[in-house]
Amino acid sequence: MSIEIRKYIAHKIQERKDADAFRQFRINEGAIDFCSNDYLGFARSEELFQEVEKEAKMLEQRLNGSTGARTITGSSALLEEVEQKIAAFHLSEAALFYNSGYTANLGLFSALPYRGDTILYDALIHASIRDGIRLSKANSFSFEHNNLESLEKRLAKANGNVFVAVESIYSMDGDAAPLKDLAALCNKYQAALIVDEAHSNGIYGKEGEGMVVELGLESDVFARVVTFGKALGCHGAAVLGSKDLKNFLINYSRPFIYTTAPAPHQVLGVKIAYDNLSKVSDKRLYLSKLIDLFNAKLDSLLRENLIGSSSPIQCIIVPGNAQVKRLCAMVLEDGIDLRPIVAPTVPLGKERIRICLHAFNTEEDLERLTTSLNRNYKKLLEGKL
Repeated sequence: MSIEIRKYIAHKIQERKDADAFRQFRINEGAIDFCSNDYLGFARSEELFQEVEKEAKMLEQRLNGSTGARTITGSSALLEEVEQKIAAFHLSEAALFYNSGYTANLGLFSALPYRGDTILYDALIHASIRDGIRLSKANSFSFEHNNLESLEKRLAKANGNVFVAVESIYSMDGDAAPLKDLAALCNKYQAALIVDEAHSNGIYGKEGEGMVVELGLESDVFARVVTFGKALGCHGAAVLGSKDLKNFLINYSRPFIYTTAPAPHQVLGVKIAYDNLSKVSDKRLYLSKLIDLFNAKLDSLLRENLIGSSSPIQCIIVPGNAQVKRLCAMVLEDGIDLRPIVAPTVPLGKERIRICLHAFNTEEDLERLTTSLNRNYKKLLEGKL
């Protein structure tokens, strides 16, 4: 490696360190989890683990890997069965399994919109969708977050096939998109609405089918992306839509075509998670109770900086990378695992603590969390941290 490349790498790393934005791994063993996306506790469920192991032993072919890309040797009866299960569960015509939510968004948005088309996306849309848009040949424009008037101005000027990209629950704010109004507006302008349901899958709907189904909008939404690494506690994702859309992606989605298919054990994990979603309505009800309790127990100072959300994602704005990191460090001393979300992941001045509530968190856990936050936030404001 040349000396100049080494200098460049070192300089860019130092830039992040100087801005208190340097990313590194951290394992907080023993601390109470208020930061993971394991909303229903499926990822840590011993019962689900045992179910997967039991079914894995019953497979005709006990493979460690899928052996190849889906279009070569990587497909299987199991994978096709799980896709059919996912589609039926979400009231969709078809589903196509991707290796992750990132690759699903990358594969959908890079392949479908073409030259002369227009993609309109919410200003707070996830990075994976932004990256997919960059790889497409379409024109793209953002509209103000959850602002229908801003979107309509864009729709009135859009050319070609028009795609509108939103998240049902926004990952870094926790707030919900106005999906009914968005669907009506897209129908008015004959635009294709695409909804990322990463953080609503498993949580919303009678059995966890997601917000689109909960609102009865499945026929008004062109495509959905459901991921398995949040409430389902597994790994992977699926694009939901028509059979034609599925066949289109199989033929044109490069992140799908040119990658090894998911291993059988991964697919089984997703299957078992979906089997169990209909059995955990009590967990969803309890989670809703925790969300209300969390809001009630926060001091007024913190509530003023809380982003309005009825989802398990509760975010408190703490401006400044150094400040939000300091507050998280103090809360960790009380045995609570929170993670700071710093710029450039979020805009400067909008740094935050992203709190994730879970069905396995007890009311005592919540009391410890809010007590620690209330006390340490006051210290931060008084300059005592």
